[in-house]
Amino acid sequence: MTAWLDRVTGRVTMYRLVTLLLGITGIAALVLSLVGELFYTPVELIVSAAVALASTVVANRVFALVFRTMPHLESSIITGLLLFFLFLPSLEPAELGTLAIAGVLATASKYLIAVRGRHILNPTAAGATLVAVLQLPSAGWWVATSSLLPVTLIGAFLVLYRTRRLVMGTVFVAVTASILIVRLTASGQDVGQAVSTTFGSYPVIFFVGFMLSEPLTMAPRRWQQLAIAALVGVLFTVPFTIGPVFLSFEFALVIGNVLAFAAGQRRAIRLSYLGKKQLTPTSWEFRFQPERPVAFRAGQYMELTVPHPRADARGSRRVFSIASPPTHDGPVTFALRMTQPGSSFKRALLDLKPGARVRGTSVGGDFLLPHDSSTPVLLIASGIGITPFLSQLGRDRAAGVDRDSVLVYTVRTLEELAFLEQLREERVLLVSPTHPDELPASWRWVGAGPISSELLAAEVPDLIPRAAFVSGSPLSIARARTALRGAGVSRVRTDHFTGY
Repeated sequence: MTAWLDRVTGRVTMYRLVTLLLGITGIAALVLSLVGELFYTPVELIVSAAVALASTVVANRVFALVFRTMPHLESSIITGLLLFFLFLPSLEPAELGTLAIAGVLATASKYLIAVRGRHILNPTAAGATLVAVLQLPSAGWWVATSSLLPVTLIGAFLVLYRTRRLVMGTVFVAVTASILIVRLTASGQDVGQAVSTTFGSYPVIFFVGFMLSEPLTMAPRRWQQLAIAALVGVLFTVPFTIGPVFLSFEFALVIGNVLAFAAGQRRAIRLSYLGKKQLTPTSWEFRFQPERPVAFRAGQYMELTVPHPRADARGSRRVFSIASPPTHDGPVTFALRMTQPGSSFKRALLDLKPGARVRGTSVGGDFLLPHDSSTPVLLIASGIGITPFLSQLGRDRAAGVDRDSVLVYTVRTLEELAFLEQLREERVLLVSPTHPDELPASWRWVGAGPISSELLAAEVPDLIPRAAFVSGSPLSIARARTALRGAGVSRVRTDHFTGY
């Protein structure tokens, strides 16, 4: 089932997936309106959606011109669709004007409430909160209706699954639903009614799936994300005011965003491009020299910003695992698979000239080897998924750490085998279609694959006590996880590529 979900959701970028799911929710709302299951008329829905989308798309183009950057069309469409579901559909000019103002303010927040080119607040939450500050009609979250719940539930699940935020979503829902159900039963409802009201009248599911899950405003570490999800869950249910602002659902998210920003990388990361090297027919290594030392842990990622004309749907920011080990003043390297025709971002990387400056907007991730180096580990990498392990193993070598590690390295062809020199001293089990003519002494070819429970049990007899780490595409991770669990390994840490 997980392999099928990875395959289906992985066919499009994360931006495209969210856009499609929100569009499907809008179509479902229109159908429900036509059959009389929604209070709002089809015309009110269509006009409100048009105003929300027009305000965010046009405002995004204007602000992009002012700030001399490339507008990200799909991002503005997502913001417009989210605002459409927050503000009550109407044909009244005043209410449509409020919706348009919310769209402009949401877009402005991306540019004005930002650090190092990265917005601090969820734009939709920021726009709705600022509308409330201006004493205009507040968001009504009309999407929170029992008739739309099945659609929003499926959409929220797919977003949280694709971004690997299901645990975070569960924490938020558990905290929020528990408090709301207790409050509703205390007010006289029975438990069944309280549960129905919680999920049918409060935007719990829509909020966690499409708002709280936004990766650009998340804290960098998983425990921080879980803690903030729990706090936002409490604020989501507590009615009180701060000055003229009522603590609404969107304001609760804004508070969580501020805390997430405080927990992240706040100092600017400026990188000077040193050059590139082709590793395989489809992969390249890119080297950058930081202006100041970058604090990161082996196995973490960095988000790079490379502005370029005619950016595609993936935009000018992308997240990549850091391939180099942490050093005080050394270069930072990334290894990327470069398929043809490739994204506009990767083409822009290939076109960089030595000396060009780019920005790193964040560092984060929890794909970290055990702090106790006496814990044996099993590392499984597919293709370019080898990059975080390069950082981790390189860090151990530089620090003189003698960790018991076994690396299972899978490549589709021998031509795709990269970083052989850096891994020459490691214990490596190579899975490739054909046997290499020559391998380092500590390497061994174990077959053409795929990785199976039988192969792992045979090649790694002490498999069970090892901490397992898997890096690669969602499909390769799903296959490796299945093999590990079939061999008796219950806990697997993964580093996946979401494509946001």
